Amino acid sequence: MALLNDAELTTALARLDGWERKEKTIVRELEFDDFVAAWGFMSGIALIAQAMDHHPEWSNVYNRVSIALTSHDAGGITERDVQLATAINERARPASAQ
Repeated sequence: MALLNDAELTTALARLDGWERKEKTIVRELEFDDFVAAWGFMSGIALIAQAMDHHPEWSNVYNRVSIALTSHDAGGITERDVQLATAINERARPASAQ
């Protein structure tokens, strides 16, 4: 999959609420009501990511989930990252962006 150029990435990020570019990744911080809600969110995303064969870099501390997406095989941000970010946003609607 081809890397997104700056214009394509700018357009994609305009549609992705809560996401921003950080070097060769797109990142988002989410906050949930508690640990169980955060873990449940991550479990749901894990199933989506596995089906896409595209896995996030993420961490969880109590009710917070930090996510970074990049396509390592392409060396940066691709449409696959945008697709997973879109799926994450759809699943995260109850959460608030940090």
